[in-house]
Amino acid sequence: MDQSKILILAMIGLGLFPTKNVSGQEKLHETEKMTPAMSEFWDPQPEVVVPGKSSISAPVPAPSDAEILFDGKDLSQWESANGGEAQWPVVNGILTVDKKLGNIRTKKSYGDFQLHIEWKEPENIAGDGQSRGNSGIFLQGVYEIQVLDSYNNPTYNAGFAGSIYKQFPPLVNVTNPPGEWNIFDIIYTAPTFTKNGKYRTSPAVTIIHNGVVIQNHTILLGATVNVGFPRIKKHGNGPVVLQAHRDKTETNVSYRNIWIREL
Repeated sequence: MDQSKILILAMIGLGLFPTKNVSGQEKLHETEKMTPAMSEFWDPQPEVVVPGKSSISAPVPAPSDAEILFDGKDLSQWESANGGEAQWPVVNGILTVDKKLGNIRTKKSYGDFQLHIEWKEPENIAGDGQSRGNSGIFLQGVYEIQVLDSYNNPTYNAGFAGSIYKQFPPLVNVTNPPGEWNIFDIIYTAPTFTKNGKYRTSPAVTIIHNGVVIQNHTILLGATVNVGFPRIKKHGNGPVVLQAHRDKTETNVSYRNIWIREL
């Protein structure tokens, strides 16, 4: 998609693009109704890169100063985003999304941090596009890092695994096949705000996916939204949130070995 079309879409989203009423008179600051597809750009697709293969059959050990968020035993560090205890199933050291139970979040809130998280799509995965093993990791409960089966599964570019959802696609696509574990190491710098709620310093994210840099100190534009364009939302410290995506497929993402280091 050429830059002029992207600019027009952004202007529509911000209410800056004039429209005409039935009498032909321009009406400024009137927005068209946004749809999800208006912020979904398919070209260019992230280049596929095969990551260096190493044995990740066992979880990567956490450093001594890490706070363990999930070690395969229980969800004592988590709660339901709807209130009450987190109840996603934990079997054989693996946490699996339960879409019927909604999102879960850490009980503790964080500012700047390094987050390690391992995730896997089931071997018998079904569906396509955004309905193929969809989940997400929300930083401070606001900014989504996409989790998706992006192995031979085209979708809009800022919807691939490791994208800043609906903002920035990954530099390359290094997603392992279904049934194999993926590793995200996420380094996050929280924003600061002015008195009127604008960014004084913007949030920034670096992501290493299976040993490959796919986001390099990416400056975020605002809070993640599904319909429309990013919006700045003033906030303080917040939880790490794991998403139970609302698609209707039966395939669910699994997680293990989640730890965090406050920076």
